[in-house]
Amino acid sequence: MLLKFTKMHGLGNDFVVVDAVSRKVFFNKQQIERLSDRNWGIGFDQLLVVEPPTQPDMDFRYRIYNSDGSEVEHCGNGARCFAKFVLERGLTNKRVINVETKRGSIQLRVVEDDLVTVDMGMPSFMPADLPFSADPSSNSLYPLKAGSKEYQITPVSVGNPHAVIKVDELFDEEVATAGALIENHDLFPNNVNVGFMKVLTPSEINLRVYERGVGETQACGTGACAAVVAGIKQGWLSPKVTAHLRGGDLHIEWQGEGSPILMTGPAAKVFEGQIYL
Repeated sequence: MLLKFTKMHGLGNDFVVVDAVSRKVFFNKQQIERLSDRNWGIGFDQLLVVEPPTQPDMDFRYRIYNSDGSEVEHCGNGARCFAKFVLERGLTNKRVINVETKRGSIQLRVVEDDLVTVDMGMPSFMPADLPFSADPSSNSLYPLKAGSKEYQITPVSVGNPHAVIKVDELFDEEVATAGALIENHDLFPNNVNVGFMKVLTPSEINLRVYERGVGETQACGTGACAAVVAGIKQGWLSPKVTAHLRGGDLHIEWQGEGSPILMTGPAAKVFEGQIYL
């Protein structure tokens, strides 16, 4: 089958987006792994599949696959690319788009040509929602050993599982080594995304994220949301924060318990192409 695709990125976190509304498309694990290969395929962090909705009050259904073929619940950078894709392809003319995901519904708001605000829903610090096979203390901190070092992590779900670590400095080796160990830690049955956060001011952080099934990426939208809400929970951050990631900046707002997380950032098309599956 000849597959038409669009290559996109959100702050360097790159995606292949496929229209499965106009034509039904199905992928198996081996096809996704081959397509994601940066030498033998197209190359991407995640594959985004745009499908018709299954619910009458939704505009689309949105499926997300990691480069290893595993399906995941949520992707903030991908959601922004999704909104830009469906508008540019003429699949909708709405600038407020309601979308089904594996973890529930989200709302995307196109505020400028290259900026999209995503209502990411409400975070959860409940261990069962990640899942996380331990009970953190009352302030959600939990000591976890990775290699020879013990970290204080904040486990949080923002539709997918995250472990957020506040650090004094961001080191390449630590992100790669500790990120891989924590991603696959026994306390996280479904594995976990790992965020390393340096607090600059109450409204500004530097962040690097080791994503499960992918490794470190240039940016992670859900990782930025998780880091900010964890920082607010711990009293380190204010309700509005700029997160500096390797690929650029995201603006995150969370007003506290009972409020949704709002994430604003850019999305860009790189090219369109065709490839045989």
